[in-house]
Amino acid sequence: MNKQPHSSRTTTGFTLVELLVVISIISILVALLLPAVQQAREAARRTQCKNNLAELSIGLHSYQQSFNMLPPGVVNPTGPIMNAENGYHMSWLVQLLPQIDQSPLFQKIDFNVSAYAAENHQFRGMFINVTRCPSDIDLTTGDPVVSSSYAGCIGGENVPIDKDNSGLLFLNSSVGYEQIRDGASNTLLLGERTLDDIPLKPDLGWMSGTAATLRNTGVAINADRQSGILNAYAGGFDPNTPHEPPPEELSTGGFSSRHTGGFQSALADGSVRFISENIDPLLFQNLGRREDGQMIGEF
Repeated sequence: MNKQPHSSRTTTGFTLVELLVVISIISILVALLLPAVQQAREAARRTQCKNNLAELSIGLHSYQQSFNMLPPGVVNPTGPIMNAENGYHMSWLVQLLPQIDQSPLFQKIDFNVSAYAAENHQFRGMFINVTRCPSDIDLTTGDPVVSSSYAGCIGGENVPIDKDNSGLLFLNSSVGYEQIRDGASNTLLLGERTLDDIPLKPDLGWMSGTAATLRNTGVAINADRQSGILNAYAGGFDPNTPHEPPPEELSTGGFSSRHTGGFQSALADGSVRFISENIDPLLFQNLGRREDGQMIGEF
């Protein structure tokens, strides 16, 4: 009788210990790579934010060349400006639309009525990419009013928006470059403001010339977000120009961003700079003024 050879089959696979080791290694790699990916994404967002400010700055320079002045920060018969849907309140961003490739939208807006009128309601909900920092995109809630991540500077004092502010964009302003006596490279034109800061709840949107699109350097950078104090450094930094903090309905608040350590800004000379939240407070206040005669230096 022939004996058939016995065939044996060897089974291979991972043991439980080996599987746990592999999972642990993968988890460690993911933990190491995730911060790097997040940093790369934030760097890209920061660059796009800088490009947005550069485009807005170019648009403002184009407006100035056409009309020999910067656009008014807000158009309204009287001041000071209240943070409420009560007034004409057309913002500088509305005036700037033709210079940022939004002429069709500009032509549809009804300037015979206010920014809040029913005739303009649909336009307040129009998303304009250049007015939104990519780091703020996830704060879009689907509200009918679209907000802007960028605001003009009314001046270096924590005061209401009015016709006598010391900056470049304020109530019915018509500032020409010859009036920027401190020098265009020493004067703040635009800066970031986050959509989750305090001065304006609810946000009145990009068409509104209120705290939604105008801020001051009399409030510390990121103070509205970090401390929850509306009028941080109330009264200003400069003891020679004391000011009582404005009530909430008249307050503009300061500049802020979701970028770590400061905010992106555009100076009147067209340059875009990242300003640290550790900047000297008095120097920052002076940056907001167009003709205070103070030396700025490096910042």
